[in-house]
Amino acid sequence: MDPERAPLRRAYCRGRGGRGGSILRGPDSRVPGVIGRCARLEIEFDTRRGRTIVAHAYAEPPFRIGAFDLDDAAYVIVVCSGPGVFAGDALRQSIRVRSGARAVLTSQSALQVHPGHAAPATIRHEYRLDPDAELHCHWDPVIPFAGASVSQQFDIEADATSRLYWSDALMAGRLGRGEAWQFEAFAHELRLRVAGALTYLERFRVTPRDRALTAPWMAGDAGYFATTLVKHGRVDAGAAEALHRRFENLPASRVAVDAIESGLLVARLIAADGATFAGVRAALRRTAVESIFGRPNLLGRK
Repeated sequence: MDPERAPLRRAYCRGRGGRGGSILRGPDSRVPGVIGRCARLEIEFDTRRGRTIVAHAYAEPPFRIGAFDLDDAAYVIVVCSGPGVFAGDALRQSIRVRSGARAVLTSQSALQVHPGHAAPATIRHEYRLDPDAELHCHWDPVIPFAGASVSQQFDIEADATSRLYWSDALMAGRLGRGEAWQFEAFAHELRLRVAGALTYLERFRVTPRDRALTAPWMAGDAGYFATTLVKHGRVDAGAAEALHRRFENLPASRVAVDAIESGLLVARLIAADGATFAGVRAALRRTAVESIFGRPNLLGRK
């Protein structure tokens, strides 16, 4: 095995190391009673001899990571090894992609959110993309169970010359058990800053008991939802229009794509069944990665 790639194989946990300005934090200072309920994950990607490596990785239970080679990119699967998150849990991810590094992040499976009597579960992600860094994140859906409350926040700081593919998703509950829109509350925020300026903000709080979400002008019969952001120098109104036209008339799903500004597009996808949702979402990702990034190899193993 190439010793340059060894960190990718074992995703080791060591000290901070790396260069200055890290968003990463210090060692584990939790008391035993919160282990598994309050946890943080830290990953820093850097380059060495023209190849991306995992320069630092730290995971507290229930987080685990698996890291692999993916040609000129580092490919990491984030695993939440417990049964999901519960009321009062707090999970945090901090990701740094250094200049010239290229990384692909994905989850092993959907994240289940269980009900409880404590405060809502909280999920916080922080990302920092340095000049000429590239990050691809494709997350499986969050599934809030009946009676569950969760607040999730994704905060992305990107250099103007960095590149980003982002996709997060939500299910309306355990639909196979008839639990559509039976959760207590779902709060969501996705914030993208480019060169220090707020470029995209998506913020909402859904409380199903307060409104009829199945109304035609709201979710209708849809139970699966995804937002995709693409930040790349090749994105313009024409690229967004081409994506929109390709996906706008697919059966059993609705897709809309628009260019927010030069270099940034947003796509929204909703569907009524899981197979259609997964297929269309994968096709949207494949098309964007191939036509905009020009790197089909970054689609990885999922």
